[in-house]
Amino acid sequence: MPYTPPPELADLSLAQIAEQVELRKLPPVNTWTPEHEGDSRMRICADGTWLHDDSPIKRPAMVRAFASLLLRDEAGAHWLVTPFQKLSIEVEDAAFIAVDVALRGDGLAFRLNTDELVVAGPDNMLVARGNPDTPALYLHVRQGCEARLNRSTFGQLADIALANGEDWTVSSLGQTFSLIPAS
Repeated sequence: MPYTPPPELADLSLAQIAEQVELRKLPPVNTWTPEHEGDSRMRICADGTWLHDDSPIKRPAMVRAFASLLLRDEAGAHWLVTPFQKLSIEVEDAAFIAVDVALRGDGLAFRLNTDELVVAGPDNMLVARGNPDTPALYLHVRQGCEARLNRSTFGQLADIALANGEDWTVSSLGQTFSLIPAS
């Protein structure tokens, strides 16, 4: 079955975005307890590039497939999980990159580098890290994994924050998030 990416955020209402999120069926990796554990020999670079044996994975469909099997444990380690095996994967910064954001109603919707849509809120918190001079923003995606906002998405979010005042905060689904890291 051919892959059809979700429509551009600019063309969707919050209800349509929520519908797109609901349509995405992900494997229940958090419920699987495989006996075999190993190393995937894979790495996700800080810029979102996926590598296997230091060679880029060039097929976006493969990246999307692997990303659907990804989780991060309480110790911060990332794993690719199937019912039969659990393979470690090195992640330089965050497993995903947020490449676009749109404010729709009371929700901030993000598009990831894997074409997934995520709406910030109680289940998908937005966190500022770093320091006030060089902040980095991260969005909880799922299973402990996060997306780092790229520069343009950070800029879009800053514009949204400034349109609502000068306190450098944004709100989504009843949650307020600071764009400035705590000191």
